[in-house]
Amino acid sequence: MIDIKREKAVVLFSGGLDSSTTLKIAMDEGLDVIPLTFFYNQRHKTEIEHAKKIVEFFNIKNHIIINLDFNEIKGSALVDLSIGVPKNRIKNDTAENKTQRDDIAETGETEGTGNVRSIKPDDIPITYVPARNTIFLSYAIAVAEVNMASKIFIGANYIDYSGYPDCRPDYLRAFEKTANLATKVSVTGKISFKINAPLLKLTKKDIINRALEIDVPLELTYSCYDPIEGLACGACDSCIIRQKGFSQAGVTDPTKYYKHE
Repeated sequence: MIDIKREKAVVLFSGGLDSSTTLKIAMDEGLDVIPLTFFYNQRHKTEIEHAKKIVEFFNIKNHIIINLDFNEIKGSALVDLSIGVPKNRIKNDTAENKTQRDDIAETGETEGTGNVRSIKPDDIPITYVPARNTIFLSYAIAVAEVNMASKIFIGANYIDYSGYPDCRPDYLRAFEKTANLATKVSVTGKISFKINAPLLKLTKKDIINRALEIDVPLELTYSCYDPIEGLACGACDSCIIRQKGFSQAGVTDPTKYYKHE
């Protein structure tokens, strides 16, 4: 029998709902996936264990976990324990903000030529980790170059999200261009990198429905920024967006939440 090697793809993978769905989408495309997970001293480090469980569930053998240290960078509640994680911040999203995100998702552009003038400073929460996706994608390109993987998958989403500038469509296009300008395999014509963000224009409800359709083990996924005694807090941005999505999808959220008194 002829051994036909499958095309490889690097998948940024945190063990969360979005990245797990993205991972399964890449798998269903017949790609030989390389999940890439980062431990960066994040407050919600328990997500690493969830990522390991999901990789084991899918019987993936080449999971890569890279250790980084964002403690010296700081600037984010996710890596600086002296900064509190905002709670109940986005329960009442304004119609103006929602319309703006819908417009950008439709056109793929922010104001001007890819700048951030359409994002107000107050729209970007303290849970934003400085340049995180740029750093992660840079590592992904390095892994992809070594493994001759032309496709890189990221679970970025611009509809139901927390206001992060590195989840925008024009940012991802710009980074894809950078990847093809900055690597040996691309400038020598061996690979043309493609950044894939299959969830970019989906609502959380749509993502959950897609996850159910393709048999993502939702009970193994994890979304909380600020776990309490090992349980999801239920009040951070990520928890609220997840809960809202499951509610709109009419599906029970399998996450165990901390019961606040």
